[in-house]
Amino acid sequence: MKHLRGTDRVVVAFPSPRTAWVLLVGPHDDDPGRDLYETLYELAGVRPKLTEKRTKPPCCADATPPVADADLVDDLVARARSLAKSRRRPT
Repeated sequence: MKHLRGTDRVVVAFPSPRTAWVLLVGPHDDDPGRDLYETLYELAGVRPKLTEKRTKPPCCADATPPVADADLVDDLVARARSLAKSRRRPT
C-alpha cells in the first residue's frame, strides 16, 4: 500500500525485482463500498479483527524488500482481475 495524493492509495505486488503488478488503485474512504482497504481485505480473503490496529508488516520498517512468493502474487493478481470484472458497472 502506498499513499498517492489526498485519500488515494495504490496496492502493488512485486513477484520479482524487475516486475510490479498494480493490483488496486482507489480511495481510503469511510464508505466500505469505496474503501480500498475493504477491497484489499476481500481480495486477500482476510479481515482484521475490529479490536486490532492496522499496522505495516515488519518488512516495511527496514530497507529490506519483502519476500514474496510468485504463486501468491499470481493468485492475488487473478483475484484482483476477477473482483474488478464483478464490480464493473454496465454502460
